[in-house]
Amino acid sequence: MKISVYQLKPAFQRSLQPLLQWLLRSGVHPNHITLGALAICIIYGAALICWPAQKALWIIYPLMMLLRMMLNALDGMLANAAQLRTRLGALLNELCDVLADIAVYLPLVWLLPEHAISLLILLALGMLTEFTGVLAVSVQAARAFDGPMGKSDRAVLFSVLVLLQLAGVSTQVLLWLQILGIALATLTVANRFRSALRAPQTPPDSH
Repeated sequence: MKISVYQLKPAFQRSLQPLLQWLLRSGVHPNHITLGALAICIIYGAALICWPAQKALWIIYPLMMLLRMMLNALDGMLANAAQLRTRLGALLNELCDVLADIAVYLPLVWLLPEHAISLLILLALGMLTEFTGVLAVSVQAARAFDGPMGKSDRAVLFSVLVLLQLAGVSTQVLLWLQILGIALATLTVANRFRSALRAPQTPPDSH
């Protein structure tokens, strides 16, 4: 089962081609983008925690998630285009993704303190999802990206939660959305585990 926002990645990457060409001409290294994206997430997440009552910071949340997805796509695209795929890049990519998740999703506990437990479960399942995807490589299968609650889907879910909270939607609706997210994340872990077991053996992929 691979229904996910991730399926939109090819079209999203095509839209980034002009920026990719500029990066190639500028000589930017993919790892710089990976680390830069993490730095942006940490700074933004810290601002949300320090000033959770600042509505302006939360209004731009979806835009920050879009920026993060754009940078996450560009580092891999640049690594491929410039033939700069390395083991260090692969390790940074996976590690920084998880750290960025913590940085931008944990602050929702300050926005929705009454939902702290469900939000922390969502965050933990997101980390488990990525771990399961990477775990596939340990059995010589391709890195698993199965949905329905992958990295991009989590960005959409948390953005929707923020926007609905700002719009004054009832806490029950927000809770049910989180429960749905937890169910889909659990299914994603199972799908990625199953995909790793069934996939043909492939040399580990890195950049």
